[in-house]
Amino acid sequence: MLEFTWPWVFLALPLPLLIYRLMARAPRQDAALYVPFFSVLSRLQSDNENLSSGRLLNLICCTLIWLLMILAASRPQWLGDPVQLPSTGRDLMLSVDISGSMEAQDMVVGNRQASRIDVVKAVVGDFVERREGDRLGLILFAAHAYIQAPLTFDRATVGTLLEEAEIGIIEESATAIGDAIGLGVLHLRTRPENSRVLVLLTDGVNNAGAVSPEQAGQLAQQENIKIYTIGIGADQVVQRTFFGARAINPSAELDEAVLTQIAESTGGRYFRARDVNDLVEIYEELDRLETIEQDEQTYRPTRVLFYWPLGAALIISFILALFSIPWLSMAGKARIEPDEADELADSEVSRA
Repeated sequence: MLEFTWPWVFLALPLPLLIYRLMARAPRQDAALYVPFFSVLSRLQSDNENLSSGRLLNLICCTLIWLLMILAASRPQWLGDPVQLPSTGRDLMLSVDISGSMEAQDMVVGNRQASRIDVVKAVVGDFVERREGDRLGLILFAAHAYIQAPLTFDRATVGTLLEEAEIGIIEESATAIGDAIGLGVLHLRTRPENSRVLVLLTDGVNNAGAVSPEQAGQLAQQENIKIYTIGIGADQVVQRTFFGARAINPSAELDEAVLTQIAESTGGRYFRARDVNDLVEIYEELDRLETIEQDEQTYRPTRVLFYWPLGAALIISFILALFSIPWLSMAGKARIEPDEADELADSEVSRA
């Protein structure tokens, strides 16, 4: 459906006519011209007819330009069919650790080693695609926490931003778990009370930031925000050295006690992901979160159209200016002046 954002602009349509009618005209001064030869007079009459046609064409072009400018100023737009937004869903904020330790290659995908961050991107990306009807947001954190995507129904964009996240875009030497939770609380606190969910994934311990995880957990509890925490990382990796093979725990710094406390205090759960299968099962479990009814909302896609009449007005203006260049009229005069010179010369001879 065609709609005009500013229809009152059409009140300016008769403005040029009002100016023409109401403003005083400039006084006209006619000068007498003696033309002794009929041929010259006929030619002048023809020139006057051409001039009148040119004025009429200019008037039509200027009128059309004015109409197109008014049409563009009214900001026409095309409204598409109403689209109903999902009526069920949650406000779910994903908080993902991208500190340097997430580069550890202690995950096995198929028969090859993979880093923790690569596995998280694959599993969480698939989780995001399945969350139809949820508003999703994305927080990335390392030494600091940042909102990468606010709460939105645009799952494709959230998935793309997660895929493009790289270790090192935030100072990677520390992990600010408390700040990540606090930032999630800040963005979820204004949402409907029974739909606020924060999913936090990390492989370390809080050693940076202005807020401790315990303090952030208390804030989340006060705001009735449910937090699900996920600790990622293998328990044991065999490391081969010059002196032989030895088993090490790459997740020794994972603070499971704090993550468990935060989750349980807010009504959520703590999950431990030691491999890819664990992580997949965790997000399948999260898929079964209870939905909450919300008010139905609709929107109509809008496509602006003002640039079409504006572009047409500019093109006509350019053409009108092109045909008003003096050298075009000078070329016409150059074709007439030799004939006039011959006739004037003949007149001089006859007088003699």
